[in-house]
Amino acid sequence: MAKHYDVVVLGAGIGALSAAALLARRSWRVLVLGQGYRPSTYTYEGLPLARRAFNFHASHSPAWGRVIVELAQSQTFRRRLTPLDPVLAVLSPGRRLEIPTDDALFGREIDREFPGIRRVVDEFYTELARTCALADSGFERDIVLPPGGFWERRETERTLALLPHLRETGDLLAEFSRDHPYRGVIELTARFASDLAADSLPPFALARLHGSWIRAVRLGRGEEELTEFLVERVRAHGGDVNLGERATSIAHRGGKVTGVLVDGDDVPTGAPFIVSDLPTTALLDLAPGFAPSRRAMSQLPAVHPRTWRFVVSILANDRGIPQPLAAESFLIPDPPMYTVHLQRIKGPGDTTLLVAETFLESDSRGKVAAARERVLATVEQFLPFVERHYLLVDSPHDGRPLWDFRSGERKAVDRTRVRATGGSLEAEPTLVQWDVDPLQLYGLAGEPLRTPLSGAFVLGRTTLPALGQEGELLAAWGVARIITRTDRRKERMRRDMWSKVELG
Repeated sequence: MAKHYDVVVLGAGIGALSAAALLARRSWRVLVLGQGYRPSTYTYEGLPLARRAFNFHASHSPAWGRVIVELAQSQTFRRRLTPLDPVLAVLSPGRRLEIPTDDALFGREIDREFPGIRRVVDEFYTELARTCALADSGFERDIVLPPGGFWERRETERTLALLPHLRETGDLLAEFSRDHPYRGVIELTARFASDLAADSLPPFALARLHGSWIRAVRLGRGEEELTEFLVERVRAHGGDVNLGERATSIAHRGGKVTGVLVDGDDVPTGAPFIVSDLPTTALLDLAPGFAPSRRAMSQLPAVHPRTWRFVVSILANDRGIPQPLAAESFLIPDPPMYTVHLQRIKGPGDTTLLVAETFLESDSRGKVAAARERVLATVEQFLPFVERHYLLVDSPHDGRPLWDFRSGERKAVDRTRVRATGGSLEAEPTLVQWDVDPLQLYGLAGEPLRTPLSGAFVLGRTTLPALGQEGELLAAWGVARIITRTDRRKERMRRDMWSKVELG
């Protein structure tokens, strides 16, 4: 083997890059391959468009806090964040609710839109604050989630015993009537922050995810800025990052990882550990000739995509955007149109980029092909006259031409021209929410961190799907801990390092 690393990371999600940065910081030689990574934005003739919506839900999580403290970047990174006020708005026919950061203003909003439930709302948010505070305290601990062996389970259970609503199967929103609109607001925000496709989320996850919206902040350039930050940290500690490359196969011997074959190379790159944000079965598909035992495979949960995130980018003139429109909004139309999560981002000059995200229950060609118009119909219902101010409209997921309105009428732009500036020729795959059977760890966990192939780990959206971004970060910390403990010398170095790094 011509090259050798201690760890090869496949993927560029927040969990994969965080694990890479932690391991590089701990003196492991790390190689990161993007494995089909595409930046979150692209352009057409210099104008911005988005592949996916991004909210940094984990910005206040202790899981993220531990990462940036160990990287000695907590103060530096905090300056990149901008608080949102209001944190979000909810628009439905005849109703417009904002959730501001000021409690008194929020109380007036509730009294105006939902008279009679002020007490119920106040009690819910009091309990939400208590739950999030206890969760913050628990997730600050150095544990492995989801746990594997006996000692990990024992250690983790001691921490989880402190968390409220974790073992409950009841309804966290029981004080709200089953059809009350504000109950729908809480459930909807949690659904858009989760990677688990479930008819109802576990009570603890519901509280944690809705709480992430209430503490919302915005990162200047969104997902790309976060990716650049983590890549920079990996490289600063001696790691190599090639987001445009991928591994075509995993080399193994005797059921253990020995390296990866990078696309275009003739010989494998050696590595005893592989870390990936792919689902377990997709990772094992890269290991030709590896036949896991029936028992090992039977212990894995069944993981399947159930809902698909479909995104439409709308670049419009500022004149067509209502001034009071919040940075984060949820549009709940009358059926049969789609419910939409809408992000408002400042564009160049006098323009605004609206990123409209919805869920599709099927990825069939017919369903995807019709989704653009249905998303636009929802947006147009709540933003009167916005269609008169469209400049560009596109979706990377339907494979259809980009729409250019700058001449005063709609012109279809062939995707070959879009590809030349960072777009794609074919329809791109969407992010999905996963159906996991059976769920583990009180409904929070899906796949274990360890795979049947020794030395191969997963830490993506299928490991702790109910917790969304925070789940990826918790999984990343767990994988980094497992790998670090295989080398006692590096583990001692890490303990010594913790006495020297900043303490938050």
